[in-house]
Amino acid sequence: MARWRPPEWHAVLPLLAWLAALALLPWWLGLACLLALAMALLLPSGPSAAHHAPWLRRGLRWGLPGVLLAAQQAVGGGALGWGAALLGALAGYTVIAGLEAWLDRDLRRAPPGSTSDMEWPELARAPIGPPARIIELRPPAWRTAEAGFADPRGGTVQWRQGSYLFDDGLRLDDAGDQYDFSPAGRWFAACHGRRLLLCDRHRQRCHRLRGWRLCGWDGEHPWLQRRDGDMPVPLGHIPSRWR
Repeated sequence: MARWRPPEWHAVLPLLAWLAALALLPWWLGLACLLALAMALLLPSGPSAAHHAPWLRRGLRWGLPGVLLAAQQAVGGGALGWGAALLGALAGYTVIAGLEAWLDRDLRRAPPGSTSDMEWPELARAPIGPPARIIELRPPAWRTAEAGFADPRGGTVQWRQGSYLFDDGLRLDDAGDQYDFSPAGRWFAACHGRRLLLCDRHRQRCHRLRGWRLCGWDGEHPWLQRRDGDMPVPLGHIPSRWR
């Protein structure tokens, strides 16, 4: 549950000054100011009106006590004055609450076609969440590195004693001699035993994983698993300690 925090002083000071000003003015003049604020809220709204509406509402809430204090002083104080001020506060804040409820009527109204307008059978058949997608993994086609082999993105890749040299300047050292590319060549994978190297050539970022193996490609995304029978997971779901 969120804890209540007192408003900041730079936001409260103008409202206190407004309350004090209405308390010092004649009550009928302060009442006219409050009626003007209410009329401004009822005018057709636009971008500027929506921006000033919160301040107009605060002006009504904070200005009413000032008008009531001025009216109490005009009556002469005493029990009669305080009784009139309390009745005025009850009536005034009831009117303000009704005005704000009427202004916020569109926020509480459910949009057409919402779930509240649907009958139970329609609600039960309504889709929930994003549409499902069947993931079909293309198994890796491991090949043994040779002195030079073709790059799906064009050019060739050179294999020299555990290092892969790409025509675009990318160099991958300490990599296994078994390799594979994603269907469009964005990812390059190399493995040796339980050591797997994955390189995102688009972002120039490599991941070295021990104990994981490439299960297949979902488009241009690698999916991995720890052992046979495990559920394959995308690379982004593997904890950072493994990458």
